[in-house]
Amino acid sequence: MADPYSVLGVSKKASEAEIKKAFRSLAKKYHPDKHGGDEAAVKKFKEISGAYDILGDKDKRGKFDRGEIDEQGNPRGFDPRQGGGGFEGNPFGFGGGSGRQGPGGFEYTYTSGGPGGAEGFRAEDIFADLFGGRGRRAQPRRGEDYALNVTVSFEEAARGGTRRVTLPDGRNVDVRIPVGIRDGQQVRLKGQGAPGANGGPAGDILIQVAVAPHPYLTRDGRDLKLDLPVTLKEAVLGGKVQVPTLTGPVALTVPPGSNTGSVLRLRGKGIPAHGSSSGGEPAGDMYVKLVVTLPEKPDAELKTFAEGWDVDYDPRAKVK
Repeated sequence: MADPYSVLGVSKKASEAEIKKAFRSLAKKYHPDKHGGDEAAVKKFKEISGAYDILGDKDKRGKFDRGEIDEQGNPRGFDPRQGGGGFEGNPFGFGGGSGRQGPGGFEYTYTSGGPGGAEGFRAEDIFADLFGGRGRRAQPRRGEDYALNVTVSFEEAARGGTRRVTLPDGRNVDVRIPVGIRDGQQVRLKGQGAPGANGGPAGDILIQVAVAPHPYLTRDGRDLKLDLPVTLKEAVLGGKVQVPTLTGPVALTVPPGSNTGSVLRLRGKGIPAHGSSSGGEPAGDMYVKLVVTLPEKPDAELKTFAEGWDVDYDPRAKVK
């Protein structure tokens, strides 16, 4: 048999879901019952089933990728003519099942769980799809989850919002971004993923949220922090300065004689309150740290003032 990845038309990095999807598509296409038991279809179907027998089983796939078994599933150096190998009497390429006469006279077998155990491929599911439910009754199966990554702005994460995403099946869904969501948290939309099979429930949508950094705000729990530059005059004499917040600029009073590192608090200007009144979280605060900043260009008057300023104090006394 040819390389199982080539037979199923998938790459060596394909996920389990991709391998299963490729197998189901090919099995339906080449099933002998759809081709009147044609020998070429039987041969092709055996090849497809044999490839999935290896790649659909995590353990076998690992052994094949490491070169421990060959394309037939036999240990390297094993001679199938000596017994124990091949697909004689079993067109699916995996044993342990029971025989049954299919439409068109083709003899097929199936296992109770298929490669990979109870959660693996079930042959009767293929027959149910192909022949309208004839053969063993397929069990309900839950649909697959859709996992997506979304990046939101700092403000959107803090205040909440709505983001439209496109799902793998082409649908567009509006996702509500909760107020105060943190970087790395997940939003789950139950029952909006891939539809289930045979009456099974639909899967979920899992949104992994990344929060983009803000140019000057940082977050600490429900609180926000800001380094605010102030002039030497504002620091010495005090006064009103404008502070940017999530809801717009507000006035902050700088006390006279403020130093770099002085921290002032704006109550309720952090992450907004959210949740119910009994179990919700209150609004956080904003902590503003003052940073005394000199002019970028040299100022002659300031230089003259500093040269004539004779004040005896040691600003480095605490670090000696």
